[in-house]
Amino acid sequence: MEEDAEPLKGLLMPPCVVMRLLERFSRTVNPAGIRARCCSGAERGISSESSMRYSKYELLQSALSAHPDKVEKTIDDIMALKKINPDTNPQLGISLQASLLQIVGYRTLIVEVEKLRREPYDCENAEHENMLMKLWKELRPDTPLTARISKQWCEIGFQGNDPKTDFRGMGLLGLQNLLYFAEHDKATALQMLQDSLQPKHNELNKPDWEQKNHDKAIGYSFAIVGINITDLAYSLLVSGALKTHLYNVAPEMPNLQHFQQTFCYLMQEFHRFWIEEDPSDIMEFNRVRTKFHRRILRQLKNPDMALCPHFAASDLHLVNL
Repeated sequence: MEEDAEPLKGLLMPPCVVMRLLERFSRTVNPAGIRARCCSGAERGISSESSMRYSKYELLQSALSAHPDKVEKTIDDIMALKKINPDTNPQLGISLQASLLQIVGYRTLIVEVEKLRREPYDCENAEHENMLMKLWKELRPDTPLTARISKQWCEIGFQGNDPKTDFRGMGLLGLQNLLYFAEHDKATALQMLQDSLQPKHNELNKPDWEQKNHDKAIGYSFAIVGINITDLAYSLLVSGALKTHLYNVAPEMPNLQHFQQTFCYLMQEFHRFWIEEDPSDIMEFNRVRTKFHRRILRQLKNPDMALCPHFAASDLHLVNL
């Protein structure tokens, strides 16, 4: 997105000037201050959010709830409150606006994701059914689905004859994430599906392996793991842990596509982690998932962390500020 480049220019040229201006400004706004000792978008955004939330000025507190369309005016009001001339200090206004857009965008993203999570899969809804059929075609392009209710769904990692029952925990969010992965990083998704259905050891010959149920694979059930990783991504988002990543990769407002790309990255990383952990069977899934969750949380404590800087499915500029 070329239009994102101009705000970034303002944030990065030069950081020492932005830091001094913000610190001078913050000393008169509240005791904690809106600091910009920020080499990364995450440092700047998280520090600004904390300072605004605990400010003695109602204008700064209410800024965190601003509508995205009102962000520019809100920044103008803050600059006017402190009698700062935007023409004299243009970098300050740009930096504050970028931070507030990220803060407001993160809040808006939580609302959007929560709405999808709460929307149950409805087999009477043509749009829902179309997405499900699309998922089958992406993951099994050479195998027609013989019936809507079919054991074939186990071939892509659902638990039973009807996938709708597996979406109960994450609602439409789980299906949308799986479909996004299959469409935008198809080669990786197909490879992961193939790997997940392979026996862990070469102890079984092919006929014996094919007689086993797909949902009893020694690997893991691809679709079910996708729904579980959706839950993991959701928990990272609502807990605020994903702010580090999203503030570093989204120059302005994080959106649903950023979240879906993060899900795809987490799927790939979990697949690698599962292989590294070498679990004896699928019964160890919860242990491996918990350990993987802790590792991601540790990574996100690094303020410069961007989870997917080289993510193949991304068609956005993922910029580490």
